Amino acid sequence: MSEQDGFERILEQLNAAMLDDSRWPVASALIDDVCGLKGNGLLVVDGDKLRVHSAGFFYRGHRRQDLEREYLENYHPIDERVPRFRQLPFDRLARARDLYRDDELKTSPAFNEFLRPAGGGDGLNIRLRGVGGCEHISWVLRDPVARDGWGSSQLALIGRLGPHIRHFVGVRQALTNAGALCASLNQLLNRASLGVVQLDRRGRILELNDRAARIVRAEDGLLDREGVLQAQYPEDRQRLAKLLGDVLPVNGAGAAGASMVVQRSTGSQPFVVYVKRTVTGEYDFGDSRSGAVVLVVEPGRGAPPPPPGYTPWGPARPGAGVGGAARGGGPGLYTKLIREALGLTPAQGRVAVWLAEGRTVREIAEATDSKEASVYWHVRQIYNRMGISRQADLVRLVLSVPDWS
Repeated sequence: MSEQDGFERILEQLNAAMLDDSRWPVASALIDDVCGLKGNGLLVVDGDKLRVHSAGFFYRGHRRQDLEREYLENYHPIDERVPRFRQLPFDRLARARDLYRDDELKTSPAFNEFLRPAGGGDGLNIRLRGVGGCEHISWVLRDPVARDGWGSSQLALIGRLGPHIRHFVGVRQALTNAGALCASLNQLLNRASLGVVQLDRRGRILELNDRAARIVRAEDGLLDREGVLQAQYPEDRQRLAKLLGDVLPVNGAGAAGASMVVQRSTGSQPFVVYVKRTVTGEYDFGDSRSGAVVLVVEPGRGAPPPPPGYTPWGPARPGAGVGGAARGGGPGLYTKLIREALGLTPAQGRVAVWLAEGRTVREIAEATDSKEASVYWHVRQIYNRMGISRQADLVRLVLSVPDWS
């Protein structure tokens, strides 16, 4: 397989994983194989308190939640490279060991007790520009498989993939915000909290959901001009046309997806537009006319940001969001909505939300001034009521509640 063939195969897998979180391990394993890595992972960092919003470490497609938990709980708060990594320019590849001083390479617990044993001492870190409310995305690449280290073509390929990794995270967050994880095209079109436009293979509008129709009728940023989706301002219009042209070339072999910001005339926050190609075989949702799906996100409207612990590749990881404050910690609107949607008592609703946000049973007990046994009792009651047996299933239920604005 040539390098270009491998690159295109990765894009196809990323494209599939955008709407199907079960495909991320396959995409991650393919990245390892094509790029010659021992593993790779993503950390999404909150811009407010630089809290790790979510983390996922994969080795050849196998998720290592034990390593995620070990790093976040024991080493991330004392890792000397973290503040230095934050100062790096976006999209810059940096060797992990170069983010430590010479003396720290001998004394740092983070480097010597975690990073080297976990196969990342000779790895790479890439800082990608954040999406949504996130400060940045950290793409962590484990050691190269080849004993002679990193090759120039290998580094160039990784650099090319960076923007596509960022786009993948952005789409996953947009779908989570809209309560549309794992949704089919028809389900997406029925989502009231997300503007969705379906385009044919020539880029003409096939269908809009209600929110997208309202957006284009308002002609505030995005327009429908004789069946063609356009931006209001000339510069944005050119960028959108180029973006669609890149995703939907005549031969149908364009990029998997892309994104841009579209300015609005009313002074409201700009739209964030994500375009996902759907023209290749198994990804066309059974519609031979379908060419792309356009997701229009309105910052500040619809759902809140993904809760701490949400990961772009699947359900929240138990124990994520270390040090984060729970959202809707009291009888807030979010907790009330979840409680009413799932038929829970007020106490059960608070526990469900906090578990979905990544809090541990101990943290919940301390926050409510109760015993851990009482929290476990509420958890069992929730599981019995919902007919589930795993925290991951509870998180999926909480995240599936749509349009909680």
